[in-house]
Amino acid sequence: MTKGTRSPREDRVFRDERTGRRMRQITSHPSTHHHPFFFVAAYDTAMKRLNFVSYRTGMPQIFFEDRGDGSLVQVTDRPDLADWSIIPSLDGRYIYYTAGTGAWRTDLDTLVEDQLAAFGDVEMREKGMVGAAMGTTALSANGRWWAVPVKMGKFSRFVLIDTEKKTSRVFLERDTIGHPQFCPADDDFILYAGPLTDRIWVTDRAGNTRRIYERKDRMQWVTHESFIPGRREVAFVDWPHGMRAISLADGSVRQITTFPAWHAACNPAGSKFVCDTNFPDRGIHEFRSVPNGEPAEAKLICLSQASSQGAHWAHPFPYNDGPVAVEAAQHTHPHPRFSPDGSRIVFTSDRTGHAQLYEVFLEPR
Repeated sequence: MTKGTRSPREDRVFRDERTGRRMRQITSHPSTHHHPFFFVAAYDTAMKRLNFVSYRTGMPQIFFEDRGDGSLVQVTDRPDLADWSIIPSLDGRYIYYTAGTGAWRTDLDTLVEDQLAAFGDVEMREKGMVGAAMGTTALSANGRWWAVPVKMGKFSRFVLIDTEKKTSRVFLERDTIGHPQFCPADDDFILYAGPLTDRIWVTDRAGNTRRIYERKDRMQWVTHESFIPGRREVAFVDWPHGMRAISLADGSVRQITTFPAWHAACNPAGSKFVCDTNFPDRGIHEFRSVPNGEPAEAKLICLSQASSQGAHWAHPFPYNDGPVAVEAAQHTHPHPRFSPDGSRIVFTSDRTGHAQLYEVFLEPR
């Protein structure tokens, strides 16, 4: 298979065995598939395409499902794609990604590939399969700014790429920079993860950075932070004790839910979260983002039946004394996310023995 190959649709529709909700398995090739990371939109805003990664060629390549006819289109044909770096522009025109030691984008209409930056002789990512080692990147809502962490020896450099002028510059240097995210309503405000013991930080494009939350004790496991659209709040998982939200205005912290959410992302309206679960796997759930007095209750949407690898999640916080080798293959994690119109949730599951893409529909059952 090569770039531009259009394959017939592979989907099948079925009902969740627990809730009866209508579901759709989107891919079926016996290889690994996954959508972008949980805080990255898989669809463009108009839902013309659903973007994902497939290993069906023997190595990771970007594909999209054409939502008009269900066909699957191969976007890249590279030996060096960093598959968790992918991030589509919300207008549906481009998909951005790192490959080798460069930053690239492909026009999804023409499939013309364009290099926006070359980073030179660098490591690009930290070792491992969690946090900064995943190589996730951030694109502003207007598509103008692309922020890419680049590992260089003992330091990480935050590189800002102007996607219109095709220029780049280092705007922040830190010990580690992981999981960057632009604020949905502010193209000059970026959330990122620092060290696992001191995690939640923000910066502007000038590199003015500050911590917005400090752990309460050595065993508090702060993880999986993301923005709540429309509220100027950052949510984070206090594993396994639920989720909290930090006000960017005054630093106050509130409890969103005591339900043990694992990866949780808010819908575009900022009204509710969807999450996966682990230890035990309770399936895909949703809950309100703004509790009415008491922490929000979670409602089961469907089973994920994913293997959700990562035995360290069953134990207390493991990183106080430095890095720990973990087996946590990310394509085995559901990473659920709402569609832009709120009609469905996309997630990944290896329930068939291979990681495939799924949608669960939120219409009345």
